[in-house]
Amino acid sequence: MNKFDKAKVEIVSEKTLSDQWTRLSTFDIDYTDSTGDTHRVKREIYHRTPAACILLYDPKREKVILVRQFRLPAHLTGFPAWMIEVPAGLLDGDHPEEAIRREAMEETGFRVRDVRFLFKAFTSPGAITEIIHFFAAVVDTTDRIGNGGGLAHEHEDIEVLEVPLAETMAMIEAGEIYDAKTIMLLQWAMLNKASLK
Repeated sequence: MNKFDKAKVEIVSEKTLSDQWTRLSTFDIDYTDSTGDTHRVKREIYHRTPAACILLYDPKREKVILVRQFRLPAHLTGFPAWMIEVPAGLLDGDHPEEAIRREAMEETGFRVRDVRFLFKAFTSPGAITEIIHFFAAVVDTTDRIGNGGGLAHEHEDIEVLEVPLAETMAMIEAGEIYDAKTIMLLQWAMLNKASLK
């Protein structure tokens, strides 16, 4: 028997608080817990559309292609505001694989040939609806056919980095890399390096 067999949720009301860059809403829900007791609970939810991210790995040079860009939440919480991350972006209605090919090219200038789907995950399920599709791809220097750096009309200002995979764990431990999706993909790469050829 599952602990939550008696649990259920009923949405009582939803109110939009903001609908600019992304919609933020507040919910009143009646949550019946695992003991059968019902409680009125308030939650605020940030409605993010699906996204994708990718680990670009060059096995000949044993390097990963990362990007650095400004992130306001990091700035507001006292972290360095220009975060090191894997290439990523919203699907914008595209299939995840199409979207991540587009984002990799826009952000890094690397053409992605064979894409490997790894898994999907919520990164902040307590308040954000965004689900991220995780991918990996092998690249080499001949795949860099553009400059990358992001799209000017979207005010993207991106630096492309080529970092030895072996150094990334130390960067995580030193606090130089603190983005969840990036840490997940770099740890996956360290565990699965032999399959990235």
